[in-house]
Amino acid sequence: MSVIYKKVALIGLGLIAGSIAHAIRRAGLAETISGYARSSETRDIAREIKLCDQVCDTAAQAVKDADLVILAVPVGAMAAVAKEIGPHLKAGATLSDVGSVKASVIKSVSPFVPETVHFIPAHPIAGSERSGPHSGFETLFDNRWCILVPVENTDETALANLRSFWEKLGSNVEVMDAQHHDLVLAVTSHAPHLIAYTMVGVADDLRRVTDKEVINFSAAGFRDFTRIAASDPTMWRDVFLNNKEATLEILGRFTEELFDLQRAIRRGDGDFLHDYFTRTRAIRRGIIEAGQDTDAPDFGRGLTKES
Repeated sequence: MSVIYKKVALIGLGLIAGSIAHAIRRAGLAETISGYARSSETRDIAREIKLCDQVCDTAAQAVKDADLVILAVPVGAMAAVAKEIGPHLKAGATLSDVGSVKASVIKSVSPFVPETVHFIPAHPIAGSERSGPHSGFETLFDNRWCILVPVENTDETALANLRSFWEKLGSNVEVMDAQHHDLVLAVTSHAPHLIAYTMVGVADDLRRVTDKEVINFSAAGFRDFTRIAASDPTMWRDVFLNNKEATLEILGRFTEELFDLQRAIRRGDGDFLHDYFTRTRAIRRGIIEAGQDTDAPDFGRGLTKES
């Protein structure tokens, strides 16, 4: 056992929280795990599968005496949850989260954090299109990055403990300021998701291509777009509403690049297209070399294969 926090409370019991619970048990990082979800159906499922040692009917009950509290709810709901649990947080506890936007979370949550509590936002960059308490698994964070975004005057010991916690969950850990985090994620996650939603929407709107053709003849690129577009709509609505500036900046750059590609195709400029695709291909090689994906081919992947 390498206990870091005696009691960990998970607020929200979906993919990320469920995977945290499984990974905590794998590494022996806590003596007790409590949990809460707004939906009674989700709480019942969590109890049935014994996701936590204790599934509570209120968030206040879940955080009682917890040494680490993790908010695993949509970004837009975090302020309300923080307000609810603030008076019940243990002195000396650490409050964190798993949201993919950081500046707005810090702004909305901070007013409800007692002075005796260490607020250290975090963002594990891991997930899938699946959701709900059944979706979590213990290896989700293995060799994936978790970004810690400490606020001003963060206690160094509390930060070190949270870093160790995520490392023992399997993550590589980086520390960033909130604004830079939000810009980086706009490039690597938020804008690509919006583009994926758009492409799937275009296929739906393009009546010259039937639904059956879209489904039956999906090549790898479009298939992957549909996987991204299957992500939780509430979560992504909140992401875009809370990371407006960075996302709009990256979409502006994307539009400029798209115009350049349109012009090259219209003019038959093969050299431009070849050079562009060669440069962007190198990014894919870098992702594989960093261990963030595999180069194993998956074209024509079987329908029953998990991915």
